[in-house]
Amino acid sequence: MDYANSKVRSVFVAMIVHLLMIIPDLAAAVMANSLSMYSDVLKSGIELLATVLSWLTLRRIEKGKHGMYEYGIGKFENMTSLAVAGVILVSVVIISYTAVSRLSEQVRLHEGGAYFAMVMMLIGVGVNFWLFKKNYRLSKKEYSPIMEAQWRLFFTKILADGSVLISLALSIALSGYSWSIYIDPLSSFILCGFLLHAMHSILTHSIGDLLDKTLDESMQMVIVRELGKAFDEYRLLHGVRSRRSGSRIFIDIFLEFEPEKSMREVQDSIDRIKFSVEQQIKGAQVLVAPCRICPAGQT
Repeated sequence: MDYANSKVRSVFVAMIVHLLMIIPDLAAAVMANSLSMYSDVLKSGIELLATVLSWLTLRRIEKGKHGMYEYGIGKFENMTSLAVAGVILVSVVIISYTAVSRLSEQVRLHEGGAYFAMVMMLIGVGVNFWLFKKNYRLSKKEYSPIMEAQWRLFFTKILADGSVLISLALSIALSGYSWSIYIDPLSSFILCGFLLHAMHSILTHSIGDLLDKTLDESMQMVIVRELGKAFDEYRLLHGVRSRRSGSRIFIDIFLEFEPEKSMREVQDSIDRIKFSVEQQIKGAQVLVAPCRICPAGQT
């Protein structure tokens, strides 16, 4: 199975898991009368919507006419990641508003339902850990904004479900104290913190790529190192341009060669430099352009 199919299949599995978990989670929230559980169900519903959107986007990229949007098709993934961040923000607003309301109402948990909710949260932690590992491995195999957003989403779900589990356990264990009624709504604010952190991480990666931000310093150093190895192949370096588009990396290298070299010698040098950089940076498509002057936008 190729990488594109693996991404589609992984997101599809996550979508099915979301769908299967949301119904018993809702039942547990009703039985326990827990705001943190209601918040988790709301979060899961919005995450299900975001996962469906991610799956549809990957399917479209896989089957789309890439030739019509050679550089832009990868940005579909970035825009989908921004949509994921948007639905996370909506869930934070709703959860925060509900938590403030519940603090003033002073509502207690239903102990019997709380035990069932704890079991569901324990299952949720295990399932989300499995999905986190699966998506994390895929994102490290080859960079993809959607897979990056997915593993961050499931890592956040592990922390969120864990915090809900702890909140329920503390609410039951400390039920003899009058202030224990505040544990459940306050834990919802912790849940919002996890969501905001995930949203920030997604926005940081996706907006930079949409604006054609250059590669990070570690990759820039790889390019410089490979050009240094081939120093005798060319006369001058006039500049390097780089950007991401989804899972693909585009690198343009502008080199001046000795005028005495034949076109065949120049092409052999270009092929060697191109091959060496692409071997070091996964997913890179390298263009080595011979030139005598500095291209526009380069210094």
